[in-house]
Amino acid sequence: MTIAQIAAAAGCSPSTVSKVLNGNEEVSAATRQRVQALLNEHNYERRSPSPAGAPPLVDLVFQELESPWAMEIIKGAVAASGAVGLNVALTSLSEHNGSRGWLDHICARGSRGVVLLLAKLEKRHKAELRSRGLPFVVVDPRGEPDPSVVTVGATNWSGGFTATKHLIELGHKRVAMISGPPDLLCSRARADGYRSAMEAAGLRLDQDLIAWGDFHVDSGFKAAMAMLSRPPAKRPTAVFAGSDLQALGVLEAARLNNLRVPTDLSLVGFDDLPLSTWTSPPLTTVRQPLAEMAATAVRLVISPGNGELRDGRSVELATSLVVRETTAPPP
Repeated sequence: MTIAQIAAAAGCSPSTVSKVLNGNEEVSAATRQRVQALLNEHNYERRSPSPAGAPPLVDLVFQELESPWAMEIIKGAVAASGAVGLNVALTSLSEHNGSRGWLDHICARGSRGVVLLLAKLEKRHKAELRSRGLPFVVVDPRGEPDPSVVTVGATNWSGGFTATKHLIELGHKRVAMISGPPDLLCSRARADGYRSAMEAAGLRLDQDLIAWGDFHVDSGFKAAMAMLSRPPAKRPTAVFAGSDLQALGVLEAARLNNLRVPTDLSLVGFDDLPLSTWTSPPLTTVRQPLAEMAATAVRLVISPGNGELRDGRSVELATSLVVRETTAPPP
């Protein structure tokens, strides 16, 4: 709740609410009691000013910070913030165990804006950020589209389509897909791109060759082990992994099944993390412009016209295929 909203509910002016907050004795006892009751009811907290001399900040809020994916986002945010003299503060929700403490910290330290990378942006968080006057942008939105929120993402469908088409053009017919959580927009978009490429080529979709994971190495490994341990006639000759980390798991599963990449199995990842050039062999992958996505989000939250953020809009940056050494014609 803002001061203006508290004033409207109390039937007084915003200046009267300010007087109550500041302990001014010019307010009648009845009005003071009414305003104070509303302040307590709505857990109103004044935003603390930044300490004298403290540098302006942009807050970057992650669900967790364990992935190399997060480091690429941080690089982009730091570069864009530093270009205009701002610093970046990092928050990991996993450290707060689901409590609202992270939001209190952000509201208290005088940030210019907030870039969110969350599994879910709850309505109460969105309302409180807006009531505090904090502009925010969601990078790589996870849940259902919210037309009131500005988002920055990548062309996930196009990336999935391009990766699968590349494998099909090499001659592969049994192409498997291992994507991230099915409730994430980016996971579903990559999977839809895969399906569209298979259908456009007239290839049958084998449900046993479609798996969902969590974008981490273990899920790629487990799904690939289930697929690659099947008889040769039923296992895939190529795999499109929904992330480079999942692709690492596929590489290990191929090794344990005595399959050589790309001679026996072709593989395409997604993200183009720095580690993709150091796999053996170097990984063919879809480049997702993670640093550019973060930089775009920062520029949006600190732009002079950030009041327009309330209207919501979606920004999508292009993906591209980076061909290295993990793809080849089928055996």
